[in-house]
Amino acid sequence: MRKGGHSHSNDVLNRLLDVGAQPIRAPLNWLWSHGFRFLIAIDAVVLYGTLAMINFARFGANWPTYPKSHYLIGFLIATFVHLVVNYFSGLYEREPQLGAKPWLSRVTWAMAIGVALDGLFALVFDRFLMPRLNLAVLLIVGSIVLTGTRYFSRRLANRRRGPARVILVGASNDRERAHSALLRPGSSGVVVAETESVLPLLDVVLRTRATDVLLLDLKAFSAAFPEPITKLDQLGIGLHQRVSAAETLMGLHSIGDVGGIPITRLRPHSLAGHEVRLKRLMDLVIVVASAPIWIPILGALALYLAFIAGAPVFYHQTRVGLDGKPFELHKFRTMVQDAEASSGPRLSEPGDARVLHGTLWLRRSRLDELPQLWNVLRGDMSLVGPRPERPEFVEQISKQVPGYGRRHSVRPGIAGLAQVEGRYETNAAHKLGYDLQYLVNWTLMLDIQLLVRAIGVRR
Repeated sequence: MRKGGHSHSNDVLNRLLDVGAQPIRAPLNWLWSHGFRFLIAIDAVVLYGTLAMINFARFGANWPTYPKSHYLIGFLIATFVHLVVNYFSGLYEREPQLGAKPWLSRVTWAMAIGVALDGLFALVFDRFLMPRLNLAVLLIVGSIVLTGTRYFSRRLANRRRGPARVILVGASNDRERAHSALLRPGSSGVVVAETESVLPLLDVVLRTRATDVLLLDLKAFSAAFPEPITKLDQLGIGLHQRVSAAETLMGLHSIGDVGGIPITRLRPHSLAGHEVRLKRLMDLVIVVASAPIWIPILGALALYLAFIAGAPVFYHQTRVGLDGKPFELHKFRTMVQDAEASSGPRLSEPGDARVLHGTLWLRRSRLDELPQLWNVLRGDMSLVGPRPERPEFVEQISKQVPGYGRRHSVRPGIAGLAQVEGRYETNAAHKLGYDLQYLVNWTLMLDIQLLVRAIGVRR
C-alpha cells in the first residue's frame, strides 16, 4: 500500500529497491525522509540545460562580456536557487490522482520568484548569473519546460500505478451520480466499492486495496471525523469531499475536479513536508538572529527572579508535543514552589494566590515564557503553533472534544492563533477550532503576523 506524503517519483525508488539495489537502500531512504525527490534531479538537469540553451540561442558559441566559465558557474547558482524555490513552493510534493490541478500556474509562480532572486543576487553581489534579457526568457521557457516534466512524470506515474481505486461514501443517489462521473474519460479513477455508512469503511479499504475515498455529503464527513479519517490518512489513503452548493458558502478556495464533480482534498496531516521544513527554518533563523537581544533579557530576568523569589528561577513541566510525544517545557518560575502539591493539576485563574509577588507583570507580558526559545532551538516547539497542554488535561479534553489530537500534528508554539484571537480561559473546543484553522491556512506570512500580534496580547 502506498504511503502518505510521497510524490509520484517514489515509483522510481520502489523500482530500484525491487531489483535488489540493497547497498543504496539506506542512503535513499535517508534522502527520501529528508525531502529528496528524483524530480529534483530531473529539474536540475533540465534547468541547467535550459539556461545554457538560451545563451546558445542568443549568442551562439561566443558568449559576451565574460568568459564561459563565469556563466557556467552562474547557471549552476541559478539552478540551485530555482530548486530551493521550487521545493518550498511545494512543487515536489505528491499530487493526488483524483482532482489533480494544472501545473502551469504553480510552476510559473515559482519561476517568477526564482527569477526575481536571480536579479536580486546580481544587485547584492554585483555579479550577473546570466545576461539580463535571459531572465525574461527564462521565466517563459523555464515555466513551459518544468510544466512539461511534471506532466510527463504524472503520465509515467499513472501508467505504473493504474487508475485510483475509489470508494464512494454517501446516499445512494449521490453514489449513482458519482459512479457515472468516474466512468467518463479522464476521470483517473475506478469505483471498487460503495457504502452509505462510514462504519465499515476501514475494512472495505483493506479488503479492496482502495487508494482513495470520496465522501459525497457533509453527513458522511461528520460521521468519519476524526475516525476513521485519521487512520485512513496514516495508511496513505487519499481523502476527498464532494463540494456541493452548501460547501461553497464556506469560502473554499482549493477545488479540484474528477469527471465533472467538484471536490476538495481533505488534509488530516495538516502541513506538507516542505511546509514543515520551511516553518522550522524560519524558527531557527529568527531565534538565532535575535539571540543578541533575547539572551541579555533572559539573563536580566533570571537575576531579577533570583533576587525577589530565590532559586530556582526556572520551572520545568511536562507537556504534550508533536505527534503526542511528551517533552519538558521551560518557563520562568512565577508561582510558589510545589504550587500544586495540595490541589493537583489545575489551571491558573485571575487573582491566583499562588503567583509570587512581583512576578505578575512577567505573566501578563508573557516574558515568563522566554525560556521556551530553548525548546524552539531543540525542536520541541515552534515560535507559532497550538499551545502545548499538560498530559493530564489532554487526556481529559480528548474525551470531550472530538478531533483534539489533530492539534498535535505540528510542533506546539509559544504563540498561537487561539491565544491571539481567543483568551486564556477560552473553551477547549473553541481553541481547537482556532488551532485547526491555523493548520489549514498556514503560511509564513501568517506566522509573522501572529508573532507581531502576540506581542500586544495580555493574559
